[in-house]
Amino acid sequence: QGCTMFCLPWRRALPWALLLLLSGFQLLPTQPWCSEEEKNTDNQKLRDPEFSATVEFVLNTFNQHSKDDYAYRLEQVLSSWQEHSRNKQENPRMVFSMKLQLRRTWCGRFEDDIDSCPFQERPELNNTVSCFFTVSTIPRIKWFKLLKKTCSVV
Repeated sequence: QGCTMFCLPWRRALPWALLLLLSGFQLLPTQPWCSEEEKNTDNQKLRDPEFSATVEFVLNTFNQHSKDDYAYRLEQVLSSWQEHSRNKQENPRMVFSMKLQLRRTWCGRFEDDIDSCPFQERPELNNTVSCFFTVSTIPRIKWFKLLKKTCSVV
């Protein structure tokens, strides 16, 4: 039938390979890949007052609930996205999801201004944390609600 000896194994393997390929994509966790330009775009989102206020709320909440004596501040926005509510209310809600890299500073966690606090540089400490947050917000009235928080030491 015009099939060489290389053709037959592929015929039998194709359905299994397709099944493995499809199930593999469902089972393997994925990390978003992005270029330097896309990373800069995420960091530029901090200029958006709604996103910036949400990040400030998240950091404040993180530090208030932390058992650490030192405050953490934003080192990098790893990824983020937002959704708008479908219904047209007077105060429409937005939901921000973000993965942030936070790092321990030399300031106490209850100090007022930690934005200029230097980061701790001691490598023997686990001083960097990667967190995923989901926050519902009504920016117009500055209302925030933390829906999800998951953190792990980097």
